[in-house]
Amino acid sequence: MSKRTKVFFIVLSVAFNVAFVAMWFAHAGSSRLGSEVSQAGPEIAAGVWCPLHRELGTNEDQWREIEPLLEEFQASVGELRRHVDKLRSGVIDLVAAEDPDLEAIRARQEGILTAKRNIQRLVIEHLLAEKEVLTPEQQERLFEMLRNRAGCSGPPMSGRSSAARSVTGQDPE
Repeated sequence: MSKRTKVFFIVLSVAFNVAFVAMWFAHAGSSRLGSEVSQAGPEIAAGVWCPLHRELGTNEDQWREIEPLLEEFQASVGELRRHVDKLRSGVIDLVAAEDPDLEAIRARQEGILTAKRNIQRLVIEHLLAEKEVLTPEQQERLFEMLRNRAGCSGPPMSGRSSAARSVTGQDPE
């Protein structure tokens, strides 16, 4: 695999992972909101609990379509995250062993990469499903928010000189 292709996949992976983290933060915020909602009353409890979707101005009809998709997505990703955590712990145990088994370490690493690819696939599938429900203006805002949070709106975050040249074909400055 060429160096340019590797850099492309690394940047793509970072972007997808940041999108995943943004969705996770939206979910984490909803947990805190859940306790606030129970104290706030039924008018808020009947609304959109996800801060991301509140910020997008998702209406009740859209939310009725999006909420089950979001809950399914979060459950699926949560399961994969737990699997990745278990694999990472296994890698640490293998590396810490007195006589590390390099093949077993590589196999665990491959399992982690496979799980991350599956997470990225789920993120894309979820974004495409939500895109169908959102208005063009909401779509534009969502993707702009993801670009900003993923660092896609500016120069790469690390390895600026060679990485930026490899991805864009230009000098970063």
